[in-house]
Amino acid sequence: MTLFVDRMPDPDEKLFTSRTVESAGGVAANAAVACVRAGVPARAWLSLGDDAAGQAVRAQLGSDRVTVAATCVPGPTCRSVIILEPSGEKRLLLSPGVSMYPAAELVRTASLDGIGWMHTVVYDPHTGGEAVARCRERGIPWSLDLESATFEAGIASLGASLSGAAVVFCNARAAAKLGPDPAAALASYGVQAIVLTRGAAGATWRRGAERVVAVPDASIAGGPIIDTTGAGDCLAAWFIAETLCGADPVTALRAAVTAATLSCSTAGAQPAFPTRATLDALYGARRSTVGKVA
Repeated sequence: MTLFVDRMPDPDEKLFTSRTVESAGGVAANAAVACVRAGVPARAWLSLGDDAAGQAVRAQLGSDRVTVAATCVPGPTCRSVIILEPSGEKRLLLSPGVSMYPAAELVRTASLDGIGWMHTVVYDPHTGGEAVARCRERGIPWSLDLESATFEAGIASLGASLSGAAVVFCNARAAAKLGPDPAAALASYGVQAIVLTRGAAGATWRRGAERVVAVPDASIAGGPIIDTTGAGDCLAAWFIAETLCGADPVTALRAAVTAATLSCSTAGAQPAFPTRATLDALYGARRSTVGKVA
């Protein structure tokens, strides 16, 4: 649930919201939808609560043509409340429920046939490590969305999932926890490349001494920033989709930053993600699709 407010309330103050938007969300679900919008089929492995919210998530992903493999778990589906000020920046409250990460049995047994890439955020280091191990065995590249909340015990706790990762997407808050040189810190764990997301300033891709910077193009921006929710997920998904379509890091990052920027001009996360046709109109002919994303 996203609530739009003119300002944050003071202690014991009640404010009316100017707008409210409800939709499915979450890192994996958002990335899956964004990949499909980019023209790459996606499969989502999920745990869902046995409540109405779980049914709504499954239905919404299905309507977006995401193939869903989900375990139904007794209890409430994970929920978040997002408070948005006029700047578009958010404050987020998360109620984990029973559905923060796919069930271990699903991760162990779900088919990887036809999968060209896996993207995840490691809320469960053990199960996440198993998913990565399966990709490693099959030669499937994987990427991680590195959230600061996932390595409270230190980045070494994610070492098994980081080693060999094709890309790690890292926002400013997570980067700050890694020290003065987050790219070097992650490279020391075997990460091949890192994408540092910098909000309105765009993003930077780094692999060793190589460096690519992409900033939003003011001439194609979708308008004022309204809602930044899911923009990082959109960026990661478009970078992956472009890479699977054979793009080099310069092209992939440019498209990813553009897609993320466009997503910020509309309320909501998944409803705001642009389509391949939108970016084709900006950047040219559609490239062929290779593989799927899990």
